[in-house]
Amino acid sequence: MDKDEEKKVTDRINELYHKKQNEGLTEEEEKERKELHKKFLANFRAGFKQQLENTVIVDKNGKEVTSEKAKAAQRKKGLRKD
Repeated sequence: MDKDEEKKVTDRINELYHKKQNEGLTEEEEKERKELHKKFLANFRAGFKQQLENTVIVDKNGKEVTSEKAKAAQRKKGLRKD
């Protein structure tokens, strides 16, 4: 999902939230809200996972202490050569 689409989804979720608080939602709107929420969460999780997979942890002595699980994921994506 690109930034424009993400903004549209977020704006629509917020719009439906406020409508739900003020007057309630129709069955169709509630269904739409749930789908948009799922879409938003999937996008958030994918971005967060990518960010974590690209993270390298270094201790105060300059030694890399990235977990083996993260290193394996980085190797699989071609981000590590060790």
